[in-house]
Amino acid sequence: MKKLLVIVIILLVAVLMTQMVPDKAAHKEAMMAAIREYVDEEAENKGLGDNVLTKLGKGIVNKTIEVSLNSKLELSNYYIFNTTHMKQGGKDRTLSLGIFGHVFTFDKKMLRESLEQAAEEKEEVKNEHKAAKEAAKEAKKLKRQLKKEQRKQRREQRRLEKEQRKREKEAK
Repeated sequence: MKKLLVIVIILLVAVLMTQMVPDKAAHKEAMMAAIREYVDEEAENKGLGDNVLTKLGKGIVNKTIEVSLNSKLELSNYYIFNTTHMKQGGKDRTLSLGIFGHVFTFDKKMLRESLEQAAEEKEEVKNEHKAAKEAAKEAKKLKRQLKKEQRKQRREQRRLEKEQRKREKEAK
């Protein structure tokens, strides 16, 4: 009888857990709250006052991170709990755990590393775009030089042909 009661309780808890799994929006909100807290803490640590520029900077950072979360955040559902993760630097990093209607975000050290990694990746992409633009410019420049050389060679060829015809005409 006790075994049956334990099994029933476990099943009820499992069913209850499946009904209380938080959705992706709850994960995003919990992470954004943690990020806001982290950004505020970092601003205080760096001695930035609570002025208009600081608030504007915080707003920009928060909005940028929110956009990044919206586009890259993936939810993995395991029925009784779920996790969110994001790919960074080729690694799949778990960012939060949702269970019993609550979302638990991971420590600030991981959050700091994730933010720094995201900033580095953005900088790398920016540098790659810049390098690609430079390469395209260089290719265009080389193409123009090649066309110029080809025109020059055709002119020279026509000049030589004209001289050849002139000599042939004089020889007759």
